[in-house]
This record gives sequence, C-alpha cells and structure tokens, in this order.
Amino acid sequence: MSGFWRDRPVLVTGATGLVGGWLVQRLLAAEADVVCLVRDWIPQCELVRTNALASVKVVRGDVRDQALLERILGEHEIDTVIHLAAQTIVGIANRNPVSTFETNIQGTWALLEACRRSPLVKQIVVASSDKAYGDQEVLPYDETTPLQGQHPYDVSKSCADLIAHAYAKSYGLPVTITRCGNFYGGGDLNWNRIVPGTIRAVLRGQRPVIRSDGHSIRDYFYVEDGAAAYMLLAERLASQPNLRGEAFNFSNELQISVLDLVRAILTIMGADLTLDIRNEAANEIRHQYLSAAKARRVLGWKPLFTLEEGLTRTVAWYQEFLARE
Repeated sequence: MSGFWRDRPVLVTGATGLVGGWLVQRLLAAEADVVCLVRDWIPQCELVRTNALASVKVVRGDVRDQALLERILGEHEIDTVIHLAAQTIVGIANRNPVSTFETNIQGTWALLEACRRSPLVKQIVVASSDKAYGDQEVLPYDETTPLQGQHPYDVSKSCADLIAHAYAKSYGLPVTITRCGNFYGGGDLNWNRIVPGTIRAVLRGQRPVIRSDGHSIRDYFYVEDGAAAYMLLAERLASQPNLRGEAFNFSNELQISVLDLVRAILTIMGADLTLDIRNEAANEIRHQYLSAAKARRVLGWKPLFTLEEGLTRTVAWYQEFLARE
C-alpha cells in the first residue's frame, strides 16, 4: 500500500456489494477516510460481517439522487470516487430492465454530474464490465473493441461506459473506466451465481445447479484482484492526468467454461457430485474473455492471484461463513 491513500477522503458507491466490501477493507488498510453510499441494509454483506462499517462514514440513499450525491461530495470534501453501485445480475435485468437501466445508467450520469459540479473531486473510477462489449466475433476483447451490448444488462453497461467517456472528453472530468470479467469471491450472497451456488451445494451434499448448458466460456476475475485494480487505477490517474477517459480491461486472460469452473471447485473441495444441468439461461453472451495487455503496459498491473488461488480462498470463505450460519 502506498501513502497515496492516507487520510484521503474517498467515496465508494455500492459498498455492500461483492467488490465493495473487499475494496473498503483495502482502503481502510491503506488508512483512507472512507465514505460509503448504502441503499439497502444487508447484514450478511462483507462490509458488515467484518465490522468495517464501524470504521467508515455511512450515508443512506440512492445513487440516482444527484442532490444527495452533491451533498456527500461537498460536505465530506471527497477527493476520490470509486463508483461500483449497480444492478449486477443478468437474470434480474432480463426480468426488470427498467430498474436496471435506472440504477446502472441514470445512477452513473447522476454521479458524474455531481462530480462535475464538485471542484474538489480529483479522481473518479467507474466500474463498467466486459458485458459492455456485447457479443463479438473477434476475441479477446481489447479496449478498442466497440461497445455493443444487446440485452438489458449488457446495454446498461455499454451506456454507462459511454457516458463516463463523454464526461471525460466533453468536460475534462478526471474519470477512468474499468472493464472486468465475472467477479467471484467470498461475500457474494447471490446464490444463483455459479461460484457461491456450487460451493453451497457441495457443503450441503446437493447436486450443483448449472442454469446454462455449461459450455459458455467466461472470464472469471477474483474479487480481491478487482479491489486492488480499482485502487491502482485511481493512483495512476492522479499522477497521469492524460489517462482521463481511458478504459482498462483487468483479467487473468483465461478462457474457462462453466463446466470447467465447477469441476475445479469440486476438485478443490474433494467432492464427487453429479451436476444438475438445466440449460435454462437466456440472453447471455456465449463466449467472452479479455485482453489485459493495456493495463500491463500502461499501469504496470498484474493479477495478485491465480484462478486456483482465488477459488481456494473463496471456498475457505464460504466454508467458514456457512458453518457459522
């Protein structure tokens, strides 16, 4: 950890989410002065479970509330903003597109407009997604790949990504964009997701459920690597203002099928269970993975954990969590 973060006022939106909890812990370890915008109270989330909540300032509210955001930025003299708040579940986006658009798109422009009106804000990191690229014939995605989401969740991330770029180019706002693969790690309480759902099923002696046919290929990215990448990007933006408006992919650059990921988890847990393959998934991209060459070249970034290391740490987290539950 560098001295960059010591006593630095930092706003984190989406702090009760999967990445948010780990990011806040990392910011606190770096001695940052952290303010969290929290909409829903989630007692089991990592932010609460680790008691990190007791060491941060909490504002209750909605990321779409621009007046509230301007108040937070002004009263807490925020220097750095890391915007994670989003509706992140593809299935929910398919069923509830409007609420997903409101949170992911309107929430992004409300935050960026509040930042534009707040002269103290010096760095902004906006979390986009590899889903912003949509379905592409040429792989891996690099940062020059067009943003062309077609389904509700993907479209919401394409739009938010473009809005962030527009604020950088049109208003000189010091904003950068991250595009990461499918996050996994301890603290993900969305049991329909493949990693927590599989681990919980194994611990309960049940058949792991695969909603798709299992052959979809994804880019899986460990949550602690994500938290570290967001912080590194904010640091680099502070010393390299020319990075504003730039997007960066962060990835282990592996092509992993859902079936291979589940089998890796079963191997780590020493389990031999038959899979329940339901082939029910709809409106999902078939094959995607990212190139992180730009992040390596420009930021000097590299992942801290291999896939096996990340999965091992994740399994250990859920074993402890579910035993306590």
